[in-house]
Amino acid sequence: MGFISHPRIAPGRVEERRYQVDLAKGCLGASTLLVLPTGLGKTIVALYVAAAVLERGGKVLLLAPTKPLVDQHSAVFSGLLSGSSVGVANGSMSPKARKAVVASSDLVVSTPQSVANDLENGVYGLGGFGLVIYDEAHRGVGNYAYVTVARHCGGILSLGLTASPGSDISKVEEVCRNLSLERIDVRSECDPDVSPYVHDTYVNRVFVNMPREILDIIDPLRRLLGSYFEELKRLRLAQPGWPVSTTHMLSVGDSLRRRMGRGERSATVFRGLAVQAACMKILHAIGLAETQGVSQLRAYMRKLNEEAEGGGSKGGRELVTSREYLEAWRLASETRAEHPKISKIMSLVSRILSDDPSSKVMVFTQYRDTCDMLAGKLSAIGGARVGKLIGQSRGGLKQREQIGMLDSFRSGELNVIVATSVGEEGLDITSTNAVIFYEPVPSEIRTIQRRGRTGRKNDGEVYVLIARGTVDEVFDSSSGKKEDLMRSRLERLNADLAGSGARIARGQTDLGSFG
Repeated sequence: MGFISHPRIAPGRVEERRYQVDLAKGCLGASTLLVLPTGLGKTIVALYVAAAVLERGGKVLLLAPTKPLVDQHSAVFSGLLSGSSVGVANGSMSPKARKAVVASSDLVVSTPQSVANDLENGVYGLGGFGLVIYDEAHRGVGNYAYVTVARHCGGILSLGLTASPGSDISKVEEVCRNLSLERIDVRSECDPDVSPYVHDTYVNRVFVNMPREILDIIDPLRRLLGSYFEELKRLRLAQPGWPVSTTHMLSVGDSLRRRMGRGERSATVFRGLAVQAACMKILHAIGLAETQGVSQLRAYMRKLNEEAEGGGSKGGRELVTSREYLEAWRLASETRAEHPKISKIMSLVSRILSDDPSSKVMVFTQYRDTCDMLAGKLSAIGGARVGKLIGQSRGGLKQREQIGMLDSFRSGELNVIVATSVGEEGLDITSTNAVIFYEPVPSEIRTIQRRGRTGRKNDGEVYVLIARGTVDEVFDSSSGKKEDLMRSRLERLNADLAGSGARIARGQTDLGSFG
């Protein structure tokens, strides 16, 4: 195995991979959105580009969406760069302290909101910077802080990094426009220069059957949903031929709010908004019962009851006093049934740890309540040392606590982490043996991010728990189709850029003494 030789990179530290060098050469030639699967070294490509810019005398700004990612990048670049100072700036520092870091550092790692605020307020400028790197660049849409920073980066080489830009090509184009990225470079696990470095990730779909007790709870909720949906159709608000679904109800709500925005105050609009809100609540309740469990459903229904008792909306009071809702609430309150996913996930984790006690497992779930429940259940397994990785809201983990949790997982002090979406993005957890999805997610971006927590340094297993006959099956199918669509559309967009004369040629810029 050969190592990269470059005056700005620590000797004997970075394995030379030809595809990474080639990608870096292209990125130095023009501002680029780099799409590379998780675990194949987007950060190393960014290191190559940063080293070349630093050697020319330019400074580098590296932006990452969370403090744990900022700390991770700071550690990586501090360890691998040679003869360059790395500084960290974030929202817990004063603008004056951040200004000092920017002035004294060759490479600055920061969360984007801090830099955006400082640039907008004139605390400092980006004079002297030769490169801006946007990690998780798919976030660069709407009013996200990356977009604000990019407005201050005229003429500065830019590099966007992502494993999963999404299947909506208009969003990809928006990211490129917002971040002034002129080209897209895509690599997949199938490319001949990449495939020798790919570790296998085996995706196993684990199906469970819904117990009769939970189906009995769902049944009156479905009847109530059908009744409300028929009313929407009578009001001519539902789309003909569309099934009742969250997507459909969001469309109905958007249409009604636009009508109100134009000044319409009719009985149809007001009643439509009340019925649409009721449908959204029932759909959420059914989704919790189908994909999470009765405990989570009870907690949600209890919240609806309390809101109605506390003087909530007329529509909310109508919902919780309906015959079907009261029947579902009685059944949910009385049953002792648990979702079959719980016993399945416990047997999976038990087997993984029994087969190899040194294994590490990440469990992902959509909801904080489910995360709490699973952490408690899994802690009862012999040999399981369980931690929770959750966001900061509602009394969650502060960012330094998240970092400490990940450090404990990396060191082996913990061997099972139950995480919400905060654990999906970008974090380098190299030795995870298995990832378990408590439920599929319909987003191809989040699916790729979750799956990418394993298979980095060795082969990995992914288990997706799917309740038969539920929205789980819909979401699993949807994310797979979107992922396939993402790849084909990116390849087409890349070809279109090439045909339009955009600079996408690879390997035409000197990287100094790389390779």
